[in-house]
Amino acid sequence: MKLIIFLYFLLLPNFAIAYIGPGMAGGVVTASFAVIAAIFICLFGVIWFPIKRWLKKKKSNQTTTKSQSKSDYN
Repeated sequence: MKLIIFLYFLLLPNFAIAYIGPGMAGGVVTASFAVIAAIFICLFGVIWFPIKRWLKKKKSNQTTTKSQSKSDYN
């Protein structure tokens, strides 16, 4: 009998008549924006910094190639 009562309360939905005020809703909205911003910042870091490193390496290779070609002419 206790098992049946336990399953009854566990499986059937209970309705709560509750009010969430504007303060709580503002906190939920702010937290949601923070999570979305954190995801975009992580993606930006994962994508941008390797590209930045590659561009810097490419630029340094071009400058060393130009300086070597200038020294060959002298």
